[in-house]
Amino acid sequence: MLNHIVIMGRLTRDPELRRTGSGVAVASFTVAVDRDFGSRDGGEKETDFIDCVAWRQTGEFVSKYFTKGRMAVVSGRLQIRSWTDKDGNKRRSAEVVADNVYFGDSKRDGDSTGSYAAPAASGFGGYSAPASAPASDFAMLDDDDAQLPF
Repeated sequence: MLNHIVIMGRLTRDPELRRTGSGVAVASFTVAVDRDFGSRDGGEKETDFIDCVAWRQTGEFVSKYFTKGRMAVVSGRLQIRSWTDKDGNKRRSAEVVADNVYFGDSKRDGDSTGSYAAPAASGFGGYSAPASAPASDFAMLDDDDAQLPF
C-alpha cells in the first residue's frame, strides 16, 4: 500500500503549536494550494485549502520558522479522521500528516528583514539556507565570448 502526498502552497495563518498531555508537540496549519488549471469558462484558478498537522520536532520546526504567507512544501501522508461534532453528528476530515516540511521560497521573497538561517543539523526535515552568501570561485569574464568553454 502506498499513501504519500506532496503539496506546495502558502500558509493561510501562523501555525498553531500545542502539546499533548504527555508533552508531545503538534503543530496545525493550513496550506493554500492553487490548482494547475482554471475554471471551464477560462476564469481564475481555484485554490484548495488543505489542513496539515506536524508532530514532534517537525511540528516545532514549522511553528518556529513558518508564518502566514510563507511558501511551504509539505511531504507526508493523507489521513481521514472521524470525529463527532458538538451536536452529536459524525463527521470526517481529511488532513496531511507531515513527515517533512521544506521552505518553498527564500527569506528574501517572503520577508525583507535579511537572510535566514535554519539549524544546519535539523534532522527533522527542513531546509538550511546559509546566513551569508558563500565565497565564490567564479571570476568575471570580459565581453569576449571566445573565452567561454562551450
